[in-house]
Amino acid sequence: MRLDKWLWAARVFKTRGLAADACDGGKVDVNDQAAKPAKALRPGDVLRVTLRAGRKRILKVAALDDRRGPPARARALFADLTPPEPPRSRGAPPSARPPGAGRPTKRERRAIARLRGW
Repeated sequence: MRLDKWLWAARVFKTRGLAADACDGGKVDVNDQAAKPAKALRPGDVLRVTLRAGRKRILKVAALDDRRGPPARARALFADLTPPEPPRSRGAPPSARPPGAGRPTKRERRAIARLRGW
């Protein structure tokens, strides 16, 4: 079965054309080898797929299907071996900027207006 067809059927990519472009662009590896869209895929193969924003997924092919179906059926086509992402750390609150850095806040603009006598 063709790699690009399987990626589309497994709902990794929205269209088969996007799947083929990802394969041609070096974003998909099969068993640690760069793969072209027509690469023959077999159950047990391990795919490393780089998605947008640098997000990577590791998928192990469990079954083959060339027809795109509902998401539940698509999830049965692979085992997701992707390690969980580390929890995001919350940034500093917006009010934690040093005074005088950047644009004045509404409160600071009012204080400036009082100083100038407006």
